[in-house]
Amino acid sequence: MINKNLSNAIAGLLLLTMFLVMFFSVLDESAIMDELAHIPAGYSYLTQKDYRLNPEHPPLIKDISAIPLLFLNLNFPTDIKAWTQDINGQWTMGSVFLYESGNDADKIIFWSRLPIIFLAVLFGWLFFSWVRKLYGNNVALFALMLFTFSPTMIAHSRYVTTDLGAAFGFFIGISAFLNYLKAPSNKNLIIAGIALGVALLLKFSLVLLVPLYFAFAYLWVFVSNYENSKTLEGVYNKLKLFILGALKQTLNLALLGLISAALITLVYIFHVWNYPVDIQLRDTTQNLSSFGFKPAVDLTVWMSDKPVLRAFGQYLHGFLMVVQRAAGGNIAYFLDTVSSSGSWYYFPVAYLLKETVPSHIFTILAIVLAVGYLWKTHDKSFNTAIKWMHYNFALVASILFIGVYWWQSMSSSLNIGVRHVLPTFPFIYLLVSREVVKWTSSSSLTDPKTLRDFLELIYEKTIKAAPRYVFIILIFAWMILTIFSSFPHYLPYYNEFAGGTKNGYNYITDSNYDWGQDLKRLAVFVEKNNIDKIRLEYFGGGSPSYYLGNSFEPWWSSRGEPQEGWFAISATLRQGAFGRPINNFTQKPEDSYLWLKKYEPVARVGYSIFVYKF
Repeated sequence: MINKNLSNAIAGLLLLTMFLVMFFSVLDESAIMDELAHIPAGYSYLTQKDYRLNPEHPPLIKDISAIPLLFLNLNFPTDIKAWTQDINGQWTMGSVFLYESGNDADKIIFWSRLPIIFLAVLFGWLFFSWVRKLYGNNVALFALMLFTFSPTMIAHSRYVTTDLGAAFGFFIGISAFLNYLKAPSNKNLIIAGIALGVALLLKFSLVLLVPLYFAFAYLWVFVSNYENSKTLEGVYNKLKLFILGALKQTLNLALLGLISAALITLVYIFHVWNYPVDIQLRDTTQNLSSFGFKPAVDLTVWMSDKPVLRAFGQYLHGFLMVVQRAAGGNIAYFLDTVSSSGSWYYFPVAYLLKETVPSHIFTILAIVLAVGYLWKTHDKSFNTAIKWMHYNFALVASILFIGVYWWQSMSSSLNIGVRHVLPTFPFIYLLVSREVVKWTSSSSLTDPKTLRDFLELIYEKTIKAAPRYVFIILIFAWMILTIFSSFPHYLPYYNEFAGGTKNGYNYITDSNYDWGQDLKRLAVFVEKNNIDKIRLEYFGGGSPSYYLGNSFEPWWSSRGEPQEGWFAISATLRQGAFGRPINNFTQKPEDSYLWLKKYEPVARVGYSIFVYKF
């Protein structure tokens, strides 16, 4: 058993390693697509107190990322059409702010990303501390290793997006609420309310916490009162016990909701302080003009120009925009097809190919062990199940959350990246770690009484268990080797099932492979090869003109085949053009790069930009 001080030291070393990997791996990466909108939005919130940019996401992650920018001497133009006239001109403002206003784009991008990296480290420490409190040092360290050596976790903990924020929000929301259930007090209720408010300020998808809280609360009432109910006579008395418990939890949930709503309102008051009322009303009306449920739109529009309500109205404005977008889907390349309607097996396939094989081995082992344990248990009564749920409620809540979240994700038509199921990763790591560590420390002797019993126990814990420890060490060594051998390309990482990162573009692109991160590397390639002119169709948040200068010539499929010279295209656009349209999605022949299919690229920049020479 590892003691607390040693476990702290190991955890610190793991998180330091993760920090260094994230920090150095992202230095040469250009802005990804979402950063083009999120970085200027965050800066505008803090400097202008105006929420006209990027209302479809809550402000907290963008605020955090923009804090270092306050110490730079930056030019943020507020006299251009994108700010004064456009409805949510976030993309144009991003291009102007980063690349066309005399600012150092790379400096802005670097300092904006640094707080996100620190947040990931804090997330890892809080996760480790929570698991240790539940199941001890060994399980906590095992779970933290899965966390720190996940290429998906590393990849999306380095960018100014809401993905890490969503994972962090679900974690603090669920862990704080479970702590309140197990140790109810005014202090823990307030902490849970603040945690919920913070979570809802990180990403709108965290509204899922609300029904989950009710499910957790009522389930906890049942499992925690079940034993007491058996001592009561009559159905009425038993029902009364559960109903009173449920009513008390409902009241507490209402108080918790009020705390979170107050926090959200206070934060949004700051963000709409200088947002002109007429502009907010105009933006809300225009952005929600195609939303299907008109009563919700009417309420939000009505609130948008009321002094007391406009802050919360802006929150509803963003929430409805996200609901609207999720219903509409997104054009995506998936397994040689292109569609905007999504596929139920998109996320299972993405998770299978994007997480490491060692992680999958541990997961399969944990499932086998759990099923085996259940099969061997002699007492499979309802009473035993309830007692297990009571003492392992964090595991029950984790399973429930993972099931609900994956079901919702697989039902959605918005298929643009495995990052959207990132919030479930820490809870998967908890479940896996709990089972595998229990397997290594299991023994047939639970109460040794004689010297022989003690010797046999020592034998089982050391010599007999040695192969299990060797197995775990080897699998973790494989995982660690995978992370370091993949440096610095974590966003496009694909495991051995996909034939490695080099072949990953054949399966799924977009934020799974190509988000625009390699544009700066293309500039280095152009300079190194003395290329005077390169035709490029680029997908991402970088500016080809900013990095390539006069060497850049914009190109697209309908312009046809270049007669000579160099041509480059982002993997997302290439595969999107090459893929077979399905589910009523249509693509014009002139946009399908039919002329490019007969050629093989002469180089790949990073992994995401294909380079041709004619």
